[in-house]
Amino acid sequence: MSTQYERGVAFRDLHQREGLLVLPNPWDAGSAKMLAALGFEALATTSAGLAFALGRRDAEGAVSRLETVDNARAIVEATPLPVAADLENGYGDAPEACAETIRLAADIGLVGGSIEDASGRADQPIYPLEQAVARIRAAVAAARALPFPFTLAARAENYLHGRADLADTLRRLEAYANAGADVLYAPGLTSREEIDAVVRAVAPRPVNVLVGSPSLRLGLDELAALGVKRVSLGSNLARAAYGAFFAAAGALREGRLDALADAMPFDRINDLFRT
Repeated sequence: MSTQYERGVAFRDLHQREGLLVLPNPWDAGSAKMLAALGFEALATTSAGLAFALGRRDAEGAVSRLETVDNARAIVEATPLPVAADLENGYGDAPEACAETIRLAADIGLVGGSIEDASGRADQPIYPLEQAVARIRAAVAAARALPFPFTLAARAENYLHGRADLADTLRRLEAYANAGADVLYAPGLTSREEIDAVVRAVAPRPVNVLVGSPSLRLGLDELAALGVKRVSLGSNLARAAYGAFFAAAGALREGRLDALADAMPFDRINDLFRT
């Protein structure tokens, strides 16, 4: 896949074929190359993974749109795979900000991205429905104006902000689907009943489920049987990597070298980065 158009078509088609699309989340060019070497078919960035790499907290507006785009560009250029991006809330409250973010994402080679309805404000963490729908509608219009297929995911963030309101989440996802979103996503769902309700509510639009949390006790086969089309891992791979680093460094601080025995051999990792 040498052109953005080819990657866009391929990414769109991955959502329409039979079976589950497993979409892992690299946080830099190196992790992207490792995932490509393992045979994954597409990648998606992670806002939390980038924030941690920059030594910042996630979900507090501490990472700018420019930093997100620059990170996504490095990931796009690292492999020939289709790449979608976590574009957070579009980096602005207004629908026009979401549209501009989609255009900037396309400019650096992305073929997909997500816009969420979280405002980033503690007093009102979720945008009112009317405003949230207008933002998705503007993002869809920007995506449709591109000269290649851009797969837009709309995210309902209730469950990540202490609002386990399934009825409102379904209402939002249905509205985002009607506004033209290609994929619907409510991160934080953990029960079979919740996930089944989302899949049914927006059918035949594909649904993404966040996996990797111990509270989600459904395996990939079970999710596929429910009709889930795509799964992503958010910050889970980044946290696994940072967790291993932190544990090994902690052992070193205590005067032990045993944790370093689990390190990936130098030649193996070095060869993965051969251009």
